[in-house]
Amino acid sequence: MFKTSYRSSTCATFIWGDILRGMCQVTFKNGSTVEYHNVSRRALLNLMVNPNLSYGFWINDNLLSIDNNAVAVGTLPEYYSIA
Repeated sequence: MFKTSYRSSTCATFIWGDILRGMCQVTFKNGSTVEYHNVSRRALLNLMVNPNLSYGFWINDNLLSIDNNAVAVGTLPEYYSIA
């Protein structure tokens, strides 16, 4: 499991990723943490090796627009909905 390096973001504080399991945990600015399963391993690798990639762009493109399983570890952000 890897923790991404610090990036200035209005969306998330940090992201923990596990390429082998295809999962990640996102800690949002409001303190909530959401765990995602069935995440693209290629997307996780791209997040790990590309320190200039925006958290918000990556989350919208790889987590919210894809049919994966989200498990709330903490409180969900107001703007987040599980469909």
